[in-house]
This record gives sequence, C-alpha cells and structure tokens, in this order.
Amino acid sequence: MDSEDRALTLAALCGAAWLGQGREDLIGPILANARILRLSVGQWAQAEGDDEAGVLVVLSGSVQMLCKAPGDREVLIGQAGPGVAIGQTTRFGGGPRLVTVICQEDSRLLQVSDRALGRIAQAAPRIWEAVAALLYLQLRNLLQLVAEAAALSPRQRLAARIELLARGAPPPQTLRLTQQALGEMVGLSRKAANAHLADFERRGLIRRAYGGLAVIDPRGLRRIAEA
Repeated sequence: MDSEDRALTLAALCGAAWLGQGREDLIGPILANARILRLSVGQWAQAEGDDEAGVLVVLSGSVQMLCKAPGDREVLIGQAGPGVAIGQTTRFGGGPRLVTVICQEDSRLLQVSDRALGRIAQAAPRIWEAVAALLYLQLRNLLQLVAEAAALSPRQRLAARIELLARGAPPPQTLRLTQQALGEMVGLSRKAANAHLADFERRGLIRRAYGGLAVIDPRGLRRIAEA
C-alpha cells in the first residue's frame, strides 16, 4: 500500500461510523491485512451470489449497487461514494454476497476479505463488533428506504434519495448519476423523474448537468421529503 492509498484509507476509516469511537485500535490491523483494488468505470467489484464475502470500503470514485428482482432483472438500489462501506461476513450466519457492486467511475476500493477479517480477529477480536455495527447500519438504511417507499409520494421519495446520496458533503455536491438511474432507484420512469427534477431545479434545490446533477440545497430537499 503506497502513501496515497494509506492516506485515503486512514481518512475513510477514521471517520467510519461502523468503526466508531473506541475501535481505533482496529485501523492498524485492517491496514496490514486489507488490499487496494483499482477498478475502471464499468468494472465489477463483486457479484451477487459470490461465495467470498467480506467488506468493501470506497476510497475514491463511486460505485453502484444492484440486486436481482423478479423476472431475473437487475435493479439499481443505491450508489456509494468515498467513505461508504458495504458487505458482510459468513462467520456469523451470513451467506453469499447480497448485491452486485459496479464502478460508476474509476474507483479505488479497500477490500477486507472474510479471510482477512479472520486474521485481524486473531490480534483484535473486536473486529467482529465493527462488522456487526456495519451490518446494523446497512439494515437501518434498508428499513429507512422501505419506510420511504411505503409512506412517501414519488416526489418525496426522489427528494429523500437525492438528499441521502449527497449527505455528508458540503453543497454543491455533484452526483454522477443519470436521471434514468435516479428514477430507477425510487421506482419512477425516466419521464416522471425528469419532471420532478425540473421542478427541483426551478426551486434552486439542484442543478442538472450531463450525466449527473449538483445538489445546491440539501435541506430544501429534506423539507420536501418530510412535508
């Protein structure tokens, strides 16, 4: 791991919610046992159903997450940028990979395989606490999306998803995401998503551009979602 990789990894892990306070001693063992993946746009980081589990942390770039839907279709369910961790372990009742992860742009990822987690646990058993915390965070986010799908109107769902994707960075936060992909995430056609996005842009909440959009007023989007 070169100095740039190390700096990116430290930045991602030091601010990671799943490591949390009191688990700083895990960063050294993770650095010693993880490896860096440099992937180009369109490359797969993992596939749904892979037997090899573990944790992926986005260090730079962005990735999209897809899962199988009825009719053997693959549906886009989310996008993750720097600092976001994805994954699970087979050690405690887990199974194969749950989602397919594809690079939305040239990306650098930290891969901590199940085998690496086992090696880390020999020196730092609290790694399993961190993995459990990651699983909880992923479950909480999933339940939030289910609640939004059940309770919010299409316009509110779209506002909530844009605000979630932009969360954690100062505006304007640029999302590399087509209008069709954004609509797919919240169950809208491209035409319907485009109409709502045009309204958000008129209100000064976002600014659309080719292949993405800039989030100008995330609080305004959150107000729409919570109206």
